[in-house]
Amino acid sequence: MNRQTSPYQASTPQHGMASVSPIHEHDDAASAPPHMLAWRAMELRIGLVPLPVYLLLLALIGGFVYMGKVPTDISVSIAVLAVGGFTCAEFGKRMPLLRHIGAAAIFATFVPSFLVYAHAMPPVLLKNVAEFTKNSNFLYLFIASIVVGSIFSMDRDVLIKGFLKIFAPLAAGTVVAALVGTAVGTALGMSWQHTLFFIVVPIMAGGVGEGAIPLSIGYAAILGHAQGEIFAQVLPPVMLGSLSAILMAGALNFVGKRYPHLTGEGRLQPGSEDDVRVTELPAATVDVGQIAGAGLTAIALYMVGLMSHKLFDFPAPVVMLFVAVLLMLCRVVSPQLQQASGVVYKFFSTAVTYPLLFAIGAALTPWEKLIAAFTIVNLITIVATVATLMATGFVVGRMLKMYPIETAIINACHSGQGGTGDVAILTAANRMQMMPFAQIATRIGGAIVVTLALFALARVGMA
Repeated sequence: MNRQTSPYQASTPQHGMASVSPIHEHDDAASAPPHMLAWRAMELRIGLVPLPVYLLLLALIGGFVYMGKVPTDISVSIAVLAVGGFTCAEFGKRMPLLRHIGAAAIFATFVPSFLVYAHAMPPVLLKNVAEFTKNSNFLYLFIASIVVGSIFSMDRDVLIKGFLKIFAPLAAGTVVAALVGTAVGTALGMSWQHTLFFIVVPIMAGGVGEGAIPLSIGYAAILGHAQGEIFAQVLPPVMLGSLSAILMAGALNFVGKRYPHLTGEGRLQPGSEDDVRVTELPAATVDVGQIAGAGLTAIALYMVGLMSHKLFDFPAPVVMLFVAVLLMLCRVVSPQLQQASGVVYKFFSTAVTYPLLFAIGAALTPWEKLIAAFTIVNLITIVATVATLMATGFVVGRMLKMYPIETAIINACHSGQGGTGDVAILTAANRMQMMPFAQIATRIGGAIVVTLALFALARVGMA
């Protein structure tokens, strides 16, 4: 459970009101006033849900299940997904070692899928989750908010300068890793199409929310298959690729200690004390109206993608992302809209990701297909892909007079599990100051890979 800082921990006298006593003045539970105990309880959270509210929701959902009918209205469905998603994520966050490699997302997807497979989830509860997930299509709202929000909230100068610095190592690494990974998978008995599109591409797609989910939607539309079945196939490579990148990044940090001339300890180029200076956006107050406007802007761009799909058969998520980047590069997005988009992105990535993964796991992801993707052949292909991606970054970086260990680590972030993967990889490498480059490699690099993969699959199809 997470302990949150209460806004009532400071004494804040207000006009006409008595001041609120700090919580820490009542450390003795026996002497603390009842309202202080309530506040303390509210500070304990399961995910984002205050513990008393969580217990109340759990009791109410259990009561509806016992009565044999869980209402299917949106409010109840949100409560069910929140309790399920944050409960699974909380277990994942407390797993030794695994919590550092995205166990929260793994648990939020795998646990509900297994519960359905084992018939351990009450049918009335599964019906609620499945009907809401399939009828509301809130997955598309999540994609629009995550993709557009993440692009709009990036600093434009960092986006341009950072991308120009890492473009050559990242592009070369992506191409060579795709070739080597596909060759290894083919040599081990898989078709080249399956190896490329379902193993190699997901590794470099940018994580779960920004990569695997949009990729599975695009694949499903192109191939005419169920989105959940495809998601079950592309998710394991994302997770195993991120794990491989974390381990290899940690090894590179060790190499840098042994051979200092190969590393800038977080700097990309010799003589550069600050490769990319993050410029703060102009101070502004982001009100509710601006946040709502940012949300509707994301929806509008998604509808542009839908229209392009209807007219030209282009994948909707790809067009949406392309338009968002174009608007950023052309300075169309105001600072206020950037800040509001950042709020939208953070809200959906923080509050909606785990409930969404729970819904996908329970309603759309067959356990058999999820587990079938964990094979020794896939593992060898994944490790070969990530190793090639990083090795190419190392070689190209050295050729361009950049610090090769740094460029290899940035390429490793290209195979990470989204933002969580970036943090884990840079932590393992002890180079958190490189986060702007990591974000570019993950978001922009992943978006380019997803775009090219969907266009390629639409042309060549599957064998």
